[in-house]
Amino acid sequence: MALPLCAIAPSVQADTVISTRIDAVSVTVYRAPGRAAGAIDRDWPRGYALVTETRTVDLPQGESVVRFEGVAEGLMPETAILTGMPRGVREKNRDARLLSPAGLVDAYLKRRVTLRRTDRATGKVTEQEAILSAGPTGGVIVHTAQGYEALGCSGLPERMLYPQAPKDLSPRPTLSVIATSDRATRATLQLTYLAEGFDWSASYVADMQGDGSRLDLMAWLTVANGGVTGFADAQLNVIAGQPNRQPRGAQPRAFGGPLRLTCWPMDITSTHPRWSLFPVEMPQAMMADGAQEIMVTAQRRTGRAMMAPPPPAPPPPPAPVVAEQEDLGDLKFYRVPVSVTVAASSQKQVALLRQPSVKVERLYAATVSGASGAGESRPMTLRLRLQNRKDDGLGLPMPSGRVAVFEQVGDMRLLAGEADIGDKAADERIDYDLAESADVRIAVRPTGSTRERQDWTIALSNARPFDVTAEVTIPHDIKPRPKDMERRGNAWIWRVIVPANGKADLTYTRRLPR
Repeated sequence: MALPLCAIAPSVQADTVISTRIDAVSVTVYRAPGRAAGAIDRDWPRGYALVTETRTVDLPQGESVVRFEGVAEGLMPETAILTGMPRGVREKNRDARLLSPAGLVDAYLKRRVTLRRTDRATGKVTEQEAILSAGPTGGVIVHTAQGYEALGCSGLPERMLYPQAPKDLSPRPTLSVIATSDRATRATLQLTYLAEGFDWSASYVADMQGDGSRLDLMAWLTVANGGVTGFADAQLNVIAGQPNRQPRGAQPRAFGGPLRLTCWPMDITSTHPRWSLFPVEMPQAMMADGAQEIMVTAQRRTGRAMMAPPPPAPPPPPAPVVAEQEDLGDLKFYRVPVSVTVAASSQKQVALLRQPSVKVERLYAATVSGASGAGESRPMTLRLRLQNRKDDGLGLPMPSGRVAVFEQVGDMRLLAGEADIGDKAADERIDYDLAESADVRIAVRPTGSTRERQDWTIALSNARPFDVTAEVTIPHDIKPRPKDMERRGNAWIWRVIVPANGKADLTYTRRLPR
């Protein structure tokens, strides 16, 4: 699937049609499989996208090779579907080699290049021929008349000049197809494919209101494009959930990118006081850079200057753009209602939701973990609990992501904590576990045991000057079966109000399996 175009063109003797312009494009981004939380991989996002491009091409009569330049770098050629060809497509090829500094070095290995260097003291430029012996991964080795050396290790500004661009290097990621037409025609084509190197995440910001019983919730939708191809004026969508996608074998990425030469510390002249740089004449336009031009509009009237009338009031800010949510089976589909540019090697943020005055419960949580550290007091976790229902001001699907909770202290807005959450459906409980509290503590100790049972005591203490709600998860089979506790999965939930500067205790019996 990755045969270069130059390998197939001579054999088919076909005309070449190059398509560089995209009339319309839609980009639908899926999260990295298995990443319910955590940051997006900045080097190469692990998610993928469904890209649909509309292009117009002029096809000649007979067989032709159509090159679609500017497709996504991580395009999976086996997924490409092309509609609109008069007689369909006979062959598809992904041109994997990109025109770039690293790609040029790779293409010119064991070939002759020109090495240009500039003397720092005099400014004299010298050129000499060199042969590329190794590179670009791990550095570049050149062979000159003086011997072998690493590019960038001479201490002089240097660059390599190539006689021409190799024919098998494409300046943009390209998909080529072989097609046939009975007559010359202009065709509107739709190219749809999956591409790796994309990802998205939800970032929530919660601002607690004064009494701590409600919060204002806002979320950003962050979309990352790790490839070298950008899509202007795109219809941007994202999918929340985990579709069943089978793993794909490791595929080589298009070889390209910058050269990273770190041998010589080319930083600032103060680090190397012995370097004396040759004088540089600065153009007059550059010398004036940063100067401000001030125009005063005044009219002298009866000895007094009259100032210009004030400028008109600025227009009101535009309404915030918020992604629109739709259902897609068991998944959630979010559509950005305006066209946006999904730029290359960048991230873009769009508002995902805005929900003011959401009801929240503040409590302290802990889980009984067995005999390990029995009797030792340990801090409980501050937990904010939201019930994702309309009556509480929410009732929306909540994609997985990270939340930052802020509280107002005087005139300062301070970060209270951060937490990760998974995908949450409407009417589901949402817990933000923010931080451990040294003021509210729990101690669990055994008080007796037999072959059939163990007796335990849970002691809670509250050093805060007000009552707090505590919630303890007990993953044990309690005997007798408690009537005043909630059953959650295989565990019991003990909820209790711990008074200010007070304590609360619970004694229970654990039934041991026979």
